This record gives sequence, C-alpha cells and structure tokens, in this order.
Amino acid sequence: MGEIVVTEFISLDGVIEDPGGAEGYEHGGWSFTFGQGEEGRKFKFDELMAADAQLLGRVTYEGFAKAWPSMEDPFGFADKMNAMPKYVVSTTLAEPSWQNTTVLNNAAAAEDLKGKYEGDILIAGSGTLVRALTDLGLVDEYRLMIFPLILGTGKRLFDGARRTKLQLADVTRIGADGVTIQRFTAA
Repeated sequence: MGEIVVTEFISLDGVIEDPGGAEGYEHGGWSFTFGQGEEGRKFKFDELMAADAQLLGRVTYEGFAKAWPSMEDPFGFADKMNAMPKYVVSTTLAEPSWQNTTVLNNAAAAEDLKGKYEGDILIAGSGTLVRALTDLGLVDEYRLMIFPLILGTGKRLFDGARRTKLQLADVTRIGADGVTIQRFTAA
C-alpha cells in the first residue's frame, strides 16, 4: 500500500512560498541562498526515484506543468517527473496539459491512490492541499527540508490546519549551512 508523503522546502518560520524564485514573491528563491550539498541532492533524487506518483494542488501543478516538460538533466530527474503519473486536485482545471495527469475533484479522492500504488505518492508545495489532507488524516509522512532562515511573510504550510500530533522519525543535517531534513510520521 502506498503512502502519501509531503515533501517541502520550508523556512524556520514555516514559509513554503516560492523557494525556487519563479513566482514573484518578494523573497523568492530563498532556498538557493543555502548549500544543500551532495547529501541534499541525493536525498531529493532518491525520494523521487522511490515515488510512484505525484499529487499536487492546482497552483503548484500549473507551475510544474510550465517548467518540467522542457527540462533536461543528465541524471534522469526530469525524465522521472515527466513520465510518472500525476494527480492534481482541482475543481477548476478541466484539461491538464502535462502528460500522465489525472484531475481529482477533491482531497478525499487521494485516499484511493494509496491502494493503487506501492511506493510513495509525493506532494510538493501545494499548501492548500496539504492542509486538507492533514485535516482528513491522510498524510503518512512529512519530509521537511528546513532552512535556517526567517522570512517573516509568505504562505505558511500549516496555517489553518487542524491540530495534528506527529512523531519525529529522523533528523539529518545536510550541507554546511545548517539545512536539516526532518521526517515526521502521524502519531
């Protein structure tokens, strides 16, 4: 049975908005001000290769659908992103443009994906979807790449989510800049 896994770049104050700098947020690109080192790159690569599908909210999906189809890399990361099944939760998106995409009408429909896949079902970005899945108790694991940075403003991952107790599964420091990967499971 597959597991729904939230994977996020997140600031110390919980901001997930525009870590790559493509969205026009005043602090956009903040994740690139840190060295993630070989460990960080390996973690993200292994995480994607172990996944069977992507689950995304509409806003994140549209950003990914604009960027990933034209990307190339010698490591196969883009090939995997483009080839794997993608699910976008949206009530407004009718015709997805990115290959292998299925539209789900609500967050609760994501529960059926757990029975369809053996590997992880990854969610990146997609704050509204993450909060909905958290509220429904459908998230099996949170993998947070925490950057030691306070942004002060921006979209936060858990604003408005219901109280949810988690259990710390692992902490790994990567690179020389104090970035950590903290893994939490449902308690």
